[in-house]
Amino acid sequence: MVMNQRFRRIIWCRKWAKTEWAIVAVGFALIIFTFSLTSDSPSRDPAGSGGGPLDSSATTDLVPLTLLRNAIERGAFCLDGSVPGYHFQKGFGSGSSNWVLHLEGGGWCNSVASCSYRKTTALGSSNYMDRQAQFSGILSRTPSENPDFFNWNKVKIRYCDGGSFAGNPESEFKQNGTKLYFRGQLIWGALMDELLSIGMSNSSQALLSGCSAGGLATLIHCDAFRELFPKDANVKCLSDAGFFLNEKNIAGNHSFESFYHEVVSLQGIAKSLDKDCVGRMKTSKCFFPQEFIRSIKTPVFLVNSAYDFWQIRNVLVPTSSDPHGTWSKCRLYIRFCNPSQIEVLQGFRDSLLNELSEIQKTKELGIFINSCFIHCQTWATETWHSSNSPRINNKTIAESVGDWYFNRKVVKLIDCPYPCNPTCYDISI
Repeated sequence: MVMNQRFRRIIWCRKWAKTEWAIVAVGFALIIFTFSLTSDSPSRDPAGSGGGPLDSSATTDLVPLTLLRNAIERGAFCLDGSVPGYHFQKGFGSGSSNWVLHLEGGGWCNSVASCSYRKTTALGSSNYMDRQAQFSGILSRTPSENPDFFNWNKVKIRYCDGGSFAGNPESEFKQNGTKLYFRGQLIWGALMDELLSIGMSNSSQALLSGCSAGGLATLIHCDAFRELFPKDANVKCLSDAGFFLNEKNIAGNHSFESFYHEVVSLQGIAKSLDKDCVGRMKTSKCFFPQEFIRSIKTPVFLVNSAYDFWQIRNVLVPTSSDPHGTWSKCRLYIRFCNPSQIEVLQGFRDSLLNELSEIQKTKELGIFINSCFIHCQTWATETWHSSNSPRINNKTIAESVGDWYFNRKVVKLIDCPYPCNPTCYDISI
């Protein structure tokens, strides 16, 4: 992948320590996906997010790729027709019967052109996937980095369908030799069956997690995941940076809603969406968590930044909404924003908090909303749980998720507005 000249420098909001260099790999991966995975949305902004190299300086494990054994039989294919994959690390000790799954992120494709490009990458074909993945953050097996889930069975599920594991084959495209497989829902089902067959069916505790597009998939499939286990099993869902807002951009247009409409229509995603939601509004709106999260019966934890840099760059300030480049610096690094732009960003934060105001009254819902300019925080040790991790009320994300999962306390942590939190990592290019 060729690096654009704009990616030469990554700037952090605080002086780097030696152990903090690892987080650059995460930031750089997010930036590359944000700008290099093309889409044909009206904004002309790319649709990629999430997924990529993890922390490389903290203790990590290289875990081999396993191709889905029952894929051909089930018709569960990546965009290009290749077999989907996952990385599995067996649990040990007291965690040997517990499972944590992490759904990889990586945006969406909304057109034949963008999906055709995507199938030439690891986000559309297992032929391009790394044969080993580093496990850190929520997938780490080191107690000091992952205190509550370190010894669980851990699975990183690779993302290669372009529709948050929700597409259906009825909408598949084949023309002039171009074939695209929209099999996200079938991939989900086949993966769950295979994991159940290798031991997940015996689990007494399970956590489905995901980042970005994988965080959205976590919410879409949360209740279906719960149904795979006995009623007395402790099963919950963790969505990281998956609460995408249906907000107007700075030009007053719903460009991201239009983009989602194209994704849902192209990939036949309507069949996988919440039925009650689809029955009361435009189908594509039901791809937004704010429209269906109230219908999720399984306990959910939301990790989000109130100033999620991917959403600011693609939902609030897509390039098409800023023809004169007034926001060109601000959208790339929050410290370059002037007071009036900060006020707009505070309005975006207010919209997120407003959407959460009603549902946060639910005891089972956990919330960790910080004020960092970042996207996805559970997959890297530096942001998940370390001495330098972002904190709210002196709690890391890992500690907060653990308190919620094991019912140690109710967790409703909402940070003060930017720039009040000195523990934040703020990503810039």
